[in-house]
Amino acid sequence: MTMPADFNSGNPVQLSIVRQDKYSRGLALLGCLFLYGRVIALIPIFIVLYVLGIVAFFVAWIMQFAVLFTGSYPAGAHNFLAGYLRWSVRSQAWLFGLSDKYPTTMQP
Repeated sequence: MTMPADFNSGNPVQLSIVRQDKYSRGLALLGCLFLYGRVIALIPIFIVLYVLGIVAFFVAWIMQFAVLFTGSYPAGAHNFLAGYLRWSVRSQAWLFGLSDKYPTTMQP
């Protein structure tokens, strides 16, 4: 069941994963024959995401002080954290077979 994203719902965070018409049989075979095939393919991204996750934690923590004293969230920190979360979700979607596009970078 596909639920369309409702951008007028008032929720500050939206997640939409579109169901593809066709999925790659080669990637499915990789997942079937080699149980951890996709995990192995994602090792470099998981290493980078781990390091970025540590950085993201400290950026989010420091930004709480920025919000406390200035009342606004700096745009650069917001863009970094949003990009980190997007890359993380795209990586997990590829791992679970919801997408055939390999998550290469922190692109929008």
